[in-house]
Amino acid sequence: MPSEPSPDLAHLLSHAERRLVQRLAAVLAEEDCSVEQWRVLSITADGLGHPMTEIAEYALMPAPSLTKLVDRMVADNLVYRRPDPADRRRVLLYLTARGRILHNRAGDRVHTDQARLLDAINDHGELAELLPLLAAALGGQSAATSAERQS
Repeated sequence: MPSEPSPDLAHLLSHAERRLVQRLAAVLAEEDCSVEQWRVLSITADGLGHPMTEIAEYALMPAPSLTKLVDRMVADNLVYRRPDPADRRRVLLYLTARGRILHNRAGDRVHTDQARLLDAINDHGELAELLPLLAAALGGQSAATSAERQS
């Protein structure tokens, strides 16, 4: 009897990503935060201010959808916009104090859950180190940039 073909790498990663995002959404729901909001909070948490194009790429969202999300986050006092001092035509996004509190609370939950998950698969950080390398090899973000933003 022929064996069932094993799924390819893209399928395996897609399946794992879908389940991981569902799990992340459940964890973030405890803080009344969506995955997309979490991504915006995460990239702006460094306090440096980021342009919308960079945030859209990081948050994996089309620009119009991101604009609507950011408008809601501004209304909820989680982030604020300021003109870029180097280019007044461009807008940078920053966390508010309330956004930082949400990021810290949600971040604690996310990190605890991810540590639990990695323990369950007996991983000692290898997966978290390998995925940015895979993304870089595929032409995505540099491994260093991706790893820095995971906090």
